[in-house]
Amino acid sequence: MRTPGRILLRAAPALLAAVLALDIALMLRSPSLWMLPAVLAGWYAADLMSGVVHMYMDYRPCPPLPGLNAMFFYEGARDSEEYIALRDETFASLGPFERLVYDFKNHHPRPDALGRRSLRITTEPTVLFTTLPFALGANMLAGALALAGIATPGWAIAGMIAFVLGATFAQYFHGSLHREDVPWLVRAMRRARLLMRPEDHVAHHDTLTRDFSTINGWSNPPLNLIFRTLRQKGRLRDEGLIPR
Repeated sequence: MRTPGRILLRAAPALLAAVLALDIALMLRSPSLWMLPAVLAGWYAADLMSGVVHMYMDYRPCPPLPGLNAMFFYEGARDSEEYIALRDETFASLGPFERLVYDFKNHHPRPDALGRRSLRITTEPTVLFTTLPFALGANMLAGALALAGIATPGWAIAGMIAFVLGATFAQYFHGSLHREDVPWLVRAMRRARLLMRPEDHVAHHDTLTRDFSTINGWSNPPLNLIFRTLRQKGRLRDEGLIPR
């Protein structure tokens, strides 16, 4: 039986697609050469957001549930009945957001697990909690400006669309760094340096203290500086890296 939360999770991508289709139609009404730099700026902003979220999720403590600790350090087969029962019982007491927090911890010792996640699994939580609310808010703001006689330029809409698409697929792009059979489009975007390559992501897993961005890594230099500053202030502590 589907819960209201599960129904909303499944419906969110379709709603976001409808919002973006409207935005594309509005964007094409006022094309300009400024769209290209706006798209690149939006893509950079998405990379930056992926790094900020990644940094926060990595170091945010999990809820103090014994089951999460037992799952994290489970030494048996993870397709066994025992593990599946433990997982189902533990996750039943967590919301989608806290499950996502745990997934970030679990990803470090088992990076290939993320690569096996489907497109739907890696994008639905992002859409529900991040990109759909952002897109709706941006469109509400544009509507309010339109009522005041201020039209949103096409280049601004283009930048917003690029940001939303990049942020929506950030975790999917992250997962693709941990698998070999990636779609041709991902390979082409890597060659164009619009997406990072697997070797660009190694430093993060080796240290867990740098290079948190997962789309193209353009924003890693300033984020690394921010991380070091927060680390020195005691805001990001190693205790948050694993369930306790």
